[in-house]
Amino acid sequence: MSIWVDKSTKVIVQGITGSTAIYHTKQMLEYGTNIVGGVTPGKGNMKIEGVPVFNTVEEAKRNTKANVSIIYVPAKFAADAILEAVDAELDMVICITEHIPIKDMIMVKRYMEGKKTRLIGPNCPGIITPEECKIGIMPGYIHKKGRIGVVSRSGTLTYEAVHQLSLRGIGQSTAVGIGGDPVNGTDFIHVLKAFNEDENTDAVIMIGEIGGNAEEKAAYWIKENMKKPVVGFVSGKTAPSGKRMGHAGAIISSGKGTANEKIRIMKECGIYISEIPTDIANTLIIALKDNNLWTDEYELAYKNSIKLTKAII
Repeated sequence: MSIWVDKSTKVIVQGITGSTAIYHTKQMLEYGTNIVGGVTPGKGNMKIEGVPVFNTVEEAKRNTKANVSIIYVPAKFAADAILEAVDAELDMVICITEHIPIKDMIMVKRYMEGKKTRLIGPNCPGIITPEECKIGIMPGYIHKKGRIGVVSRSGTLTYEAVHQLSLRGIGQSTAVGIGGDPVNGTDFIHVLKAFNEDENTDAVIMIGEIGGNAEEKAAYWIKENMKKPVVGFVSGKTAPSGKRMGHAGAIISSGKGTANEKIRIMKECGIYISEIPTDIANTLIIALKDNNLWTDEYELAYKNSIKLTKAII
């Protein structure tokens, strides 16, 4: 019931001796993620949270059989860290780091052409298969195992959507934060394709924001290829032209990349649109019912969640 990562995934943490990495390594371990090693050049042979530290990714892979890496490395070193993971031929590398120069990421993208490694990020919250594997900075407790895929450019809106679902008893197959930078590794279409092929994902929530044309491209792909209902939300309706809003990629230029334009195209392509962020889960429920996917199991979980919420209040 997942894409790309599960309880069998073996993870290494690049930059594991930094304070942020130490904190999140502990959080990931407590969630149950199979972290088998860490990497910090010159600090091999020590341990962080019981995890052995190696000097290189290649050494870590050789000794642990790791297949995925997560990067907590300062921006000026992050591109080299990604390339090291690619050279070690890991299956996937997740880069949390923000403020990586665009020219560095352009170089990384060119270098990765034809390579086996998938990059998620940079400037992303990571990826989680609930109750199995959390690789990133997302709060694990808000997630619930289930059959709804989530993909988002925004970290905080990922959490908002997931939390709304869980409160209604609706679990997630996998949630993927692809990051908000203008040059990234994995885009909406990559994730949508994986969810489309996953027999244990019933529907998908896609969360976008202003800037670029990733949402428009994804919408056209959905219209032509997607076999499952998609719920969309785009943040930044009131953002002024030419002003960057949070993410490096969230900027409207020359009247293009506006939320309203993205929403118009998404609607034309058959995507269910949530007009406000607090209505994402309710829109998802409508999509499931419209497509005869609202099963007795969903209904029972929903009713139980409502009873629990009332009891707590």
